[in-house]
Amino acid sequence: METDLGYWIIPLAILGGAIRVSTPFLFVSLGEALTERSGRINLGLEGTLVFGAMSGYALAYLTGSPWLGVLAAAICGALFGLVHGVICSLPRVNDIAVGIAMMILGMGLAFYFGKPFVQPVAPDLPAISFGWWSDVPQVRAALEVNVLFLIGAALAVLLWWMLRTTRVGLTLRVVGDSTDAARAMGLRPALIRTCATAVGGAFAGVGGAYLSLYYPGSWNEGISSGQGLMAVALVIFARWNPLACFGAALLFGGAGALGPVLQSVGVSEGYYLFFAAPYVLTLGVLIATSSPTRAMTGAPGELSITK
Repeated sequence: METDLGYWIIPLAILGGAIRVSTPFLFVSLGEALTERSGRINLGLEGTLVFGAMSGYALAYLTGSPWLGVLAAAICGALFGLVHGVICSLPRVNDIAVGIAMMILGMGLAFYFGKPFVQPVAPDLPAISFGWWSDVPQVRAALEVNVLFLIGAALAVLLWWMLRTTRVGLTLRVVGDSTDAARAMGLRPALIRTCATAVGGAFAGVGGAYLSLYYPGSWNEGISSGQGLMAVALVIFARWNPLACFGAALLFGGAGALGPVLQSVGVSEGYYLFFAAPYVLTLGVLIATSSPTRAMTGAPGELSITK
């Protein structure tokens, strides 16, 4: 395991891997936090993530512009969220059941329309090198940060500020906590929840575009590995706080980077067990937050999982 940096390469590589792996978690969790703050849970984000990855990759390949691919993924994600929101606005419709159906629909459509784009190579999203000061290749690689990660970090701060201090944030929190109170204030809960679900879907679509256009940087049917569903557990762990979602996304990203990091530094036996770290962490988060005394602390009152 000898390298230019000795054993310091391991934490450095985990940091770089955490940044790369965490970006889809970050966007999906921010979108889900926004949706759940309005009083609705969207389990269909796994399908939205996969369809966003396919649509973003396809348009980036056809146009030669990765940013047009990101825009296409966001639009497709918003459309999925809009459909989810409209259906859930109907009487006697369960948002969890609708979410599962939308997840299956999104993945099915992505696999069907994405077959012609498995082999073609689309342009990658740009990255900024924060390791320019070092001559060590490992440092340069670890500190190469994609632009979408920086955008996601800025969005986490913006959403936190919006929810705490703006009229839009107050409206969203009132609708999420009590439909009756929202109606008494003259608000339209169904419309607000539908808009929040659409914006949350757009965030998930962007997370999918990151997967196909940067890391791992290709389109295939197994690209998501359940990250859309894990992000729902991440939001509960973060207590519906966008800033906490950012930290939790880095934690999940670091767990996801363990396996590749150990493989890259020469660990040849047992490293593959660490590929399961994100799933073990998800299970641990769900167990830790399932206590009757604190499981739903801070949860919006209108969420299906609180009733």
